[in-house]
Amino acid sequence: MKRTILAGAVLSTLITAPLAAIIFLANRALNLPFVPTNLMDWLIPIIPGGLITFGIDRMIDLITALDLGRVDTTAKLAEGIMAVFLFMGLSIGVGTLYATFAESLRRIPFTGVIIAVIFAIPLAVVSDYELTGKNAFYSGPSLVARSAWIIGAFAVWGLALQWVWRRWNATPVMDATPSLADTSASASSEPALPPTPAPIKAKVTAIPYQKAQTLSRREFLIRLGGATATITVIGAGLGRLFTSEEEAVAVETPFNFADFPNLASTVVPAPGTRPEYTPLDQHYRIDINSGNPPEIDGEAWRLTFGGLVANPMTFSLAELQNDYEPLNQYVTLSCVSNRIAGRLIGTTGWTGVSMQDVLAKVQPTEEATHLRITSADGFWEVVALDLIREDERVMLCYAWDDQLLQVKHGFPLRIYIPDRYGMKQPKWITEIEAIPEWEEGYWVRRNWDRDAIMKATSVIDTVALDAVFEENGQQYVPIGGIAHAGARSISKVEVQVDGGDWVEAQIREPFSTTTWVIWRYNWPFSDGEHTFAVRCYDGNGELQITETQGSRPSGATGIHTYDI
Repeated sequence: MKRTILAGAVLSTLITAPLAAIIFLANRALNLPFVPTNLMDWLIPIIPGGLITFGIDRMIDLITALDLGRVDTTAKLAEGIMAVFLFMGLSIGVGTLYATFAESLRRIPFTGVIIAVIFAIPLAVVSDYELTGKNAFYSGPSLVARSAWIIGAFAVWGLALQWVWRRWNATPVMDATPSLADTSASASSEPALPPTPAPIKAKVTAIPYQKAQTLSRREFLIRLGGATATITVIGAGLGRLFTSEEEAVAVETPFNFADFPNLASTVVPAPGTRPEYTPLDQHYRIDINSGNPPEIDGEAWRLTFGGLVANPMTFSLAELQNDYEPLNQYVTLSCVSNRIAGRLIGTTGWTGVSMQDVLAKVQPTEEATHLRITSADGFWEVVALDLIREDERVMLCYAWDDQLLQVKHGFPLRIYIPDRYGMKQPKWITEIEAIPEWEEGYWVRRNWDRDAIMKATSVIDTVALDAVFEENGQQYVPIGGIAHAGARSISKVEVQVDGGDWVEAQIREPFSTTTWVIWRYNWPFSDGEHTFAVRCYDGNGELQITETQGSRPSGATGIHTYDI
């Protein structure tokens, strides 16, 4: 029995790997469901919140410790790999179960196909729920096409599994040809000769002897492995070729984000400081999706605004763009999971509609105190109406950098709430509902901070030893980085060298009060090893929290240091 289970697991693995690659290729080339990530996205909300946050923390720890690249892209890759392993594990388990009982089911025709189809049906249901159950504006293949593809692919997988298992059982353990590895004869033994046929009187034509060629199980396994590896590599490789970048769609707006408001600033960033304006392809992406983000048909999409309102309404994207005065802001957004000096932060230009203008249309009733905002991927968050009424900068955003939002960044609509981490700001918004009292949002329910107000933070990006300059006989090394405090601006940045006095740095004028600032300090150079530290004060004169704390549940704090 143990040998049967082991053989079943090995053969199932060899059959399942090309299945995963072909499903990936179909997803990229034809936009058919990628079952592994659909399954993972369905499972994640079921997992206890503490376990989810523990996994997030450990993943970021590993990526940071091993310097595996950008945290957001590497984390998404890791999530995708975990989804594939989950899918492989379940499929291999089903294949092994079939192998265990194959002999007792031998009289039933196409047992492998039947078991595979039974396994595929719930996967098709889960995929349909993830694609259309959450997203009413899904624009991909039809339900019939999606379901037929998943069930058909697994039916072929089951047929292959059945053939491979029966072929395996019909294959002798040893080669038919004696060899040094599998014969009990000594190395010097002469090979056995075929028996001499008895003499007959009839005259016959001589037929040359040909020895039967029979594959051993080892040879069969090698050939099967080579074939499945080839299919897997080709499928995955072609899938990558079909992966394309999004095309930007320009937005008509009188505000040009290329005309930065601080071009005349006399403070020049130190060489090596991160870009003051984050290119879209470098802006971080963190969400609850293990694979592709929700793809929404922008023409069919409608924002439903209901609940405790006097005037329930639906809005198309064109109506939000054309019927309301565009609100344009430079914004620095940070993830609550960002570590000190992490890269889960970016600054870009946001364009959208003032939430105050939208509220004036729908007119929340006196009973309404909060808005529940729901996304196409099943994410939701709750924001207080009083906060919106007090802050005209809260917006429903449809464009970044004078372009419609990219799919990965929330197309067609996301919200901006000043002074809050990204966990409070849903993307791919489909519905807003006015409710009578506060409710826990997606991450709050998983024990993250209720308010998620951005912490004041300062970072050293560079000690530019290759940009030394001399002034009045003294050599100086430019040191630079960023400081931010949500929407509270930055009033002062100070640098410390080797535990000495704190010295004020220069601050470059920011794009706006809702963005980070670039700071610079020209350090009088001296030989030896040195440690630099930085701290900042927000616009209210409050010193950043200097005590070191992790990112969970309220955002990381502490003094950033840099050694040379």
